[in-house]
Amino acid sequence: MTAILDDAASAAGCCPASQAVPVAFPDEAVTGAGQAGTFAQTGEDGRHVLSLLVDGITCAACIAHVEKAARSVPGVEFARLNYSTRRLQVGWQENSADADSIVTALAARGYKATPYAPEGVSEGDDAALKTLLRALGVAGFAAMNVMLLSVSLWAGSDMAPETRLLFQWLSALIVLPAIAYAGQPFFRAALSALRGGRLNMDVPISLAIILAATMSLYQTITGGDEIYFDASIMLLFFLLLGRTLDLRVRAKARSAAQNLLAMRSRAATVIRSDGTREFLQAEHIRPGMTLAVASGERIPADGTLSSATATLDTSLLTGETLPESARSGATVFAGSLNIGDPLELVVTAAADATLLSEIVRLMEVAEQGRARYVRLADRVAAWYAPVVHGLGAITVLAWLWSGAGWETALLNGIAVLIITCPCALGLAVPAVQVVAGGRLLRAGILIKSGDALERLADVDTVVFDKTGTLTTGALQLADPDRYDEATMALATALAQESRHPLSRALTAAGRSHPATIRNIRETPGFGLSGEIEAGEIRLGSRTWVGAGEDAAPEDTQAEIWLRDAAGNLTRFTFDDELRRDAVETVSRLRQYGMAVILLSGDRTPAVRAIAETLGIRDWRAGCLPQDKAARLTALSAEGRKVLMVGDGLNDAPALATAHVSMSPADAADIAQVAADFISLGDRLGAVCDCLTTARQSRRLVWQNFALAFGYNAIAIPLAITGFVTPLIAAIAMSGSSIIVTLNALRLKWMS
Repeated sequence: MTAILDDAASAAGCCPASQAVPVAFPDEAVTGAGQAGTFAQTGEDGRHVLSLLVDGITCAACIAHVEKAARSVPGVEFARLNYSTRRLQVGWQENSADADSIVTALAARGYKATPYAPEGVSEGDDAALKTLLRALGVAGFAAMNVMLLSVSLWAGSDMAPETRLLFQWLSALIVLPAIAYAGQPFFRAALSALRGGRLNMDVPISLAIILAATMSLYQTITGGDEIYFDASIMLLFFLLLGRTLDLRVRAKARSAAQNLLAMRSRAATVIRSDGTREFLQAEHIRPGMTLAVASGERIPADGTLSSATATLDTSLLTGETLPESARSGATVFAGSLNIGDPLELVVTAAADATLLSEIVRLMEVAEQGRARYVRLADRVAAWYAPVVHGLGAITVLAWLWSGAGWETALLNGIAVLIITCPCALGLAVPAVQVVAGGRLLRAGILIKSGDALERLADVDTVVFDKTGTLTTGALQLADPDRYDEATMALATALAQESRHPLSRALTAAGRSHPATIRNIRETPGFGLSGEIEAGEIRLGSRTWVGAGEDAAPEDTQAEIWLRDAAGNLTRFTFDDELRRDAVETVSRLRQYGMAVILLSGDRTPAVRAIAETLGIRDWRAGCLPQDKAARLTALSAEGRKVLMVGDGLNDAPALATAHVSMSPADAADIAQVAADFISLGDRLGAVCDCLTTARQSRRLVWQNFALAFGYNAIAIPLAITGFVTPLIAAIAMSGSSIIVTLNALRLKWMS
């Protein structure tokens, strides 16, 4: 597991980050003075990508408002908001826009922006939860006391008018201050939206609460009978309860990424050059430092192991529960647990540059993706504000026209304002995406693309590469002592420039210092070439070095050939083995109704042996990169939806051509970039895990759509026709959002 992709921005369709550009935030756009710095990542193509934490996100309709505000800045190419983490990513080409203008545009629409940090999401939610709980407590206390007075009013039909009026004023004195305090989460958000020239769900909610309380106060002053102080405070109580539960459920849905961050070490023991030890906070760790990690501690940064050996629990990163052994010089990653003797390592990446932080960013990028279902839900939610206010006004006018009193018309209009919230629809897809991403992460699988699960659910054909995919790729050179030093020096000098499993195995078996070779080039699917004083040398396949088919016996061992400058040929053979769950995985795929195909660049005998062992009837050997891509194109032309699973440089074209693709974490970098899923462990069964999760996710998304649309289809007519009170509307609106999110959470426990 070396470098898991480039930057998260690259996974979102942005450029790989190469340098940071300071950004100054205007004070009025930032919560609190002094937070006037963050950075935009700048890629080689000149594109800047800025990550912001946006405050004021209260409903799904805010997604459209925030993205529209960011895109309104000239030069901005894309803007994507993650509803669960409130992370906004904005991209623009160099000199075509600037970060200050983007933040100012958000502030003008009532949204405050701060530099994005994953910890800030939890801190912001914790503060919001405390505010909601205090408001909920006040509303609940007021509701209980008012209900005691209301019972007396309801039961006392022969109560004296003066006593009734006294109870009504007592109710007003309890309810009005409680509404003024407990309604602030809604009132502030509504006011911020109106100042920004937009509407959100808090506007009709605030309007409904204020109208109900004002109408009751007016009726009390004038001696009327339409007094609903009890209903007003109960309405606010259930609205607050729904928002509190919604916040808790959404936090639970994204807990996988947050749990990863929580598992990071907060401090480390640094060994100074004079041998002294110092305890430092994790944010002060820098590359080049030597760290000491005691037994039972988590590794605080990525680095190179300097101890002789180590035993690590890497389940946090890979999902594999078996301990992993490492030797001196091996790469170890932040988040791994040292379960052996104390160890030392030299830091290569710390803080936000570690693999653990990259995984979290990658998950967030995947959640921000705009799948077909997400785009549909966003478009519907964007129509919310004009439609709901229009329906509310039409309801009031229709009831007045029918001869009903203004009190009845207003109450029915209030019910419509509350019950038509699109939160359930807005949460239908993101909630499932977040839970699915967390479930796959726990299984050691990363999603790179937001619509990857959606595409994976349509797959009917799985195409495998062989070496490093169906086999372990942990090749060992057979009988290394039979090769002379000069030959090994030439071979390892070329092999060390490649990430191909055969090249890595040859490099690992090298016994002497590699020779000096100039102008080394790799030709995907063939091999490597370079120049020495005596001429050109090549390392690769039989055809690449010019060996005939009868140059060596047709055994099933993996092979690689060296042709030196004099034309002498040397054949290197390697021992490899199937992944331990390869047979089971192929069998499960057939049970799913999948067609399984094997495409390999290896020789026919080796490929035939693997195919027969796994029971794969459709296989091809000697495939070049263009051959694999052409085969996938042909399958697509037949109407097949293909999942390509491969790990090598020669698999990259096929991975990009496939309907959806997957690579192991130790694959070539270009294969990881092309793939939609990254498997962090060594289980081939990750393919089945992905397919199962994708199909279950699709089923839950459709269930959520049915629940959301069904709720509106039933609730809106009932509210318009007067069968739903504002109190019942509040309960129904909050309940619909919670039910949709809880339905998504069922994915955690599905098998």
